[in-house]
Amino acid sequence: MLIIGNHVSPYARKTLVALALKGVAHEIDPIVPFYGTGEFTRVSPLRRIPVLIDKDLVLNDSTVICEYLDEAYPEPPLMPKSPADRARARWLEEYADSRLGDLIIWRLFYRKVVAPRVFKVEPDAAALAEVTDRLLPEALDWIEAQAPADDFLFSHLCIADITYASFFRNALLAGWTIDPARWPRTAAWMRRVEAVPAFADSIRMEQVIVNVRGPQRAEAMRAAGANVSQRSYGGATPAASIMLDQS
Repeated sequence: MLIIGNHVSPYARKTLVALALKGVAHEIDPIVPFYGTGEFTRVSPLRRIPVLIDKDLVLNDSTVICEYLDEAYPEPPLMPKSPADRARARWLEEYADSRLGDLIIWRLFYRKVVAPRVFKVEPDAAALAEVTDRLLPEALDWIEAQAPADDFLFSHLCIADITYASFFRNALLAGWTIDPARWPRTAAWMRRVEAVPAFADSIRMEQVIVNVRGPQRAEAMRAAGANVSQRSYGGATPAASIMLDQS
């Protein structure tokens, strides 16, 4: 099994954490979607990560991938048991993928981290302030009301928990953190998720990725213990028309 994507992407991270929790052997091709080749377009027609390739099966979209993993490898379960709880878990995950994807990935991380480094485009300070000072706090006010007082959302770690923690890692990488005085339940919930060994290991790998330049990244990840594929769908130069993953 191969996962195309890397731990800095919140969408790829949640699939990699799911695989680690289930103990499923896999390789990783840690590309950034901007650098994907024509072969990457063939397996990911929207040019987004993650992509799962399992023999003849090719899947896009992190939610679809995680649902496949939970059905193919049911232990430990990454969804709650009851139909009502499962529906609520899907909605909470969708809110994160859609709303936090827009705010944290597109409006904050992309503008502040990706665009300057990859495309040499400097961020608009006013646009960033709109996100960090108004839009993200508004989203956090809603999330705080959903956050568990202790433990996880459904008493055991689920994909929804992993999804929120994955997005807030990207906020941190862009210099924005959850204020525990203003949003104490959410801050404590994120700390619990990050302390889970599978998620903590993804943070360790994230730090390898952000601290090493692209050409040396695969070897650095191998040295850190990742099973990096010898074959890659990534190229040497970015495609200017390609935007960041949002799946």
